Amino acid sequence: MSESHWVDWNKNTQSKDYRGSGSFSTFIIIGPVCFFLGILFAQFPYDFPLLWTSEPVQATYYDFLETHVKFLHASPLIISRILNIVIFVGLLGFFMKLFRPAESNVLFDGASLILYVIGVGVYTSNIVKGMRTITAGIWDMEDFAGIKHDGPVSGEVVLGREDTMKVLSASNTILAMVLVGVLVLQAGQWYAESKEKDDFAKGDKKDKKNEGQQQQQQQPQLVEDKKSQ
Repeated sequence: MSESHWVDWNKNTQSKDYRGSGSFSTFIIIGPVCFFLGILFAQFPYDFPLLWTSEPVQATYYDFLETHVKFLHASPLIISRILNIVIFVGLLGFFMKLFRPAESNVLFDGASLILYVIGVGVYTSNIVKGMRTITAGIWDMEDFAGIKHDGPVSGEVVLGREDTMKVLSASNTILAMVLVGVLVLQAGQWYAESKEKDDFAKGDKKDKKNEGQQQQQQQPQLVEDKKSQ
């Protein structure tokens, strides 16, 4: 089985060009992740009654939530551009860490990139699309009668207003879990680097101790050689 040429197998956490948990690329990964987690945390009070409580949700709350989502979707264009920029900053950080990566980068940063891409997919396919559907207000149309299938064979399924809002709230929760997974993997990389650093330090200390013992054993022999001369 041939080794991957894009992975630098000779690089480790002690290499000078190793981009680990303390590098700038890690900072521009964690920054966007925490940024989006903050946005999701601000949205959590609106999602809580739909997913995290057994109490019945009143119809007036759906009206309130619909107004809130419409307000968010009607934000100035610069807001969506900032969000897109922050997303690409996170991707840039992953590409920087995965350029000629070490084995640690492949394991931790590769898995983090997969989760990050999944999060981007949830954002674009569920959250953005759900906000557009709610803003369009298709439920107020005369020909809308509950759940319907738009298209003869492969069209999309249009849910009712309440179900659409529940799916939007669930998507926010899924996205938060995915982003937390990225942070956990980055923290795992830091822990693995710390353990490896400790192992290297113990190995160096042991080698120095062995060298000292060898020198002590050699000194009496040198003294005897000098006496014999």
